[in-house]
Amino acid sequence: MSGLSHLIFTHPQIDELFSADAQVRGMLTFESTLAKTQAGLGIIPVAAATVIAAVCSELNWNLEELAQQTLLAGNPAIPLVKALTRRVNQQDAEAAKYVHLGATSQDVLDTTLMLQLQAALSFINNQLLDLQNTLAELTAKHRDTVMIGRTLLQQARPITFGYKVAAWLDTLLRAEQRLLQVQREALALQFGGAVGTLATLGAQGPAVARQLAAALQLAAPVLPWHSQRDRLVDVAAALGILSGSLGKLGHDLISLMQTEVGEVAEGAAAGKGGSSAMPHKRNPVSATFLVAVAGRTPGLVSTLLSGLSQHEHERAAGAWHAEWEVLPELLRLTAAALAHAHDLLSTLEVDTARMRRNLDLTQGLIYAEDVTAALTPHLGKAEAQQLVEQACQQALHDRMPLRDLLHQHPEASRFLSDESLRELFDPRRATGLSQHFTDEVLARFHAPVPTT
Repeated sequence: MSGLSHLIFTHPQIDELFSADAQVRGMLTFESTLAKTQAGLGIIPVAAATVIAAVCSELNWNLEELAQQTLLAGNPAIPLVKALTRRVNQQDAEAAKYVHLGATSQDVLDTTLMLQLQAALSFINNQLLDLQNTLAELTAKHRDTVMIGRTLLQQARPITFGYKVAAWLDTLLRAEQRLLQVQREALALQFGGAVGTLATLGAQGPAVARQLAAALQLAAPVLPWHSQRDRLVDVAAALGILSGSLGKLGHDLISLMQTEVGEVAEGAAAGKGGSSAMPHKRNPVSATFLVAVAGRTPGLVSTLLSGLSQHEHERAAGAWHAEWEVLPELLRLTAAALAHAHDLLSTLEVDTARMRRNLDLTQGLIYAEDVTAALTPHLGKAEAQQLVEQACQQALHDRMPLRDLLHQHPEASRFLSDESLRELFDPRRATGLSQHFTDEVLARFHAPVPTT
């Protein structure tokens, strides 16, 4: 990725984890661990494994040369294994016979990807936990801050801002569980040899696979998964859902930042949110990035999902290769979105006075549902609904507050006293179970994490 906008859609930590150098180090970790595992089982000489591991720990690998050879070989594992074998041969010709024993290039690359995912998902999960903490603080702070709830972009009825933030937090708590699940279940060793049967190792193959998986701290699959790619789709889907949830959060906040609404604003900073043409503008920045990231991730998830059926037989021609940049890109985008969301929410400015003023824009129409509920015991649901609907239409026509009209209404006033109307039109009493649900989410957030 290049260009001035690069940092909007990535994170330096993920860039480092998926750099060429990191990939080479991951492949060498696989080869070193494979040799040591086989030596421990008596399959190859311990002396050979020692030499192989020592060469794998060397740092001076020619990345440019490996990249050029990858274009010819078809994948980077092939030239790396050749380079590793040459180096081992220079030190011990006998040891060179045991480099990469029983493995195939896809074993190396898939397992390296799993090691990279292991680190990347742990980093993203830590980012997510930080964001949850920020959201929990915001939720608690605004537990009782009354604002208008909106449906189809129209004012509906009062809620609390804490309830709105709790909904974002609840979504991210579920996202955390998905990430933890894929870390437990999807990060699996790939080790099968040419067609996944470990034919070179024979009866010793399963033991090598089990111990290799344990040494690399990866799950040991029942069998190799060269052309069964559902694990990667699980990872991609979890990342795509998380990015989409952050995009929803950003979209909500952008709507609340509109000039005509003005209930929140991004934290001010020098040079942030300005316009090249209009000096007065204070545009959403971090929130806009969240929406932009969310717009890019579905296509990436789709690439892996559509590829599930394209992995022919035991090894794929093209479908495997199409995956290589997809998960790294999803991880970059997700990490970037989490960073933008943290910047946005940790400095968010909430205008509670504006929220309160916006509740009065409809002159009381937002309390129509409560009035209907109050009249229903006296008139029945259908008649109460009809009375209030007509009263709302009349209030709009006469540009009159609904409460005043109901006070004068001959039938409504029979059942609704001034005190009753005052309570019905008090926004603090009209938020339903906003606080209850907010408290439930906060309790879930603070609940101890299960150890099993």
